[in-house]
Amino acid sequence: MHPAYSVIFFTVASGVGLGLLAFMGFAPYSEANAPTSFLVATFGLAFALTVGGLISSTFHLGHPERAWRAMTQWRSSWLSREGVLAVLTLVFAGIFAGLWVLFGLPLGILGLIVTALTLFTVYATGMIYAQIKAVDLWHRTLTPICYLLFSLAGGVLLFLFLHAAFFGKTGFFLSSVVMVALVVAWAVKIFWWSTGDRIAPTSSPESATGLGHVGKVRLLEAPHTSENYLQKEMGFQVARKHASKLRIIALLLGAVLPIILILVALPAPFKALWLGLAVVSHLAGMLTERWLFFAEAKHAVMNYYQS
Repeated sequence: MHPAYSVIFFTVASGVGLGLLAFMGFAPYSEANAPTSFLVATFGLAFALTVGGLISSTFHLGHPERAWRAMTQWRSSWLSREGVLAVLTLVFAGIFAGLWVLFGLPLGILGLIVTALTLFTVYATGMIYAQIKAVDLWHRTLTPICYLLFSLAGGVLLFLFLHAAFFGKTGFFLSSVVMVALVVAWAVKIFWWSTGDRIAPTSSPESATGLGHVGKVRLLEAPHTSENYLQKEMGFQVARKHASKLRIIALLLGAVLPIILILVALPAPFKALWLGLAVVSHLAGMLTERWLFFAEAKHAVMNYYQS
């Protein structure tokens, strides 16, 4: 599949922003007396990432001004459900943040509702791709699980950075939670990669053309002389050796280097600097992983072109 950069940015930015909001849903039980400046910065960054990602997701559309119409099909479309859930999440998160920041009322129950809504939204994002039967690599239960785990890992890492920036400390427990979240998220992703490499295609040129009863189907002559829309959007290919290298790069940037930087930050001064580098590294790894998510996927329509 053709990697649309606007969608890549959307899934990474909104994923981390929603993950941060999900973690803030539990914050009233541990950060009830947090200073206003910390709350404004944390909620502000979470909203900026989430809303910015959602807006960027419309850039690849032919008519972005009509994007709101997608939310009317929530009964049958995961894309529509994602939009509805995203709006509900932002509304409830806005009320939750407003009560806490403006009136000093960190309502734990409302925070848990925000956490649940953020998780449902990220799950719906993953299901947009997991429900596409024509893409074997995506059509798996693990796909939305990967989206959820990456969102939570990125969100708690961002919270750790902000905590260090405002309070000058990290804490062994919170740092351990972040490292465990990164390890679990990337371990599941590695399993997703390994099992995806062994998936047998459910569609073939024979089944795509309906001529399997005749024998082996091969392309005698190209159906047209220039590349068409389907080949451009559905037929992106990345060499296996390049994909393997990019997977390693994604893993190193997304998990290994951030964990090393977190361990360095525990005893070292300038903790926010080390953790800021960890956040940047993780986001770079996530952008690489998400690019591969699209680049390695093969749509069944390409069977018509024997690609």
